[in-house]
Amino acid sequence: MYNFLSSNSLYIVLIIVLIVWLGIFSFIYKLDKKVKKLEEGEQS
Repeated sequence: MYNFLSSNSLYIVLIIVLIVWLGIFSFIYKLDKKVKKLEEGEQS
């Protein structure tokens, strides 16, 4: 297990960074939907 992590450390870091970015984008997308819903309720 340790041998796999040490030989593929770059890929492990890239996967972790990709997961973090996907989390950030999904959070922003959900927040944007909530803000749009609030704005629609405010205008009517």
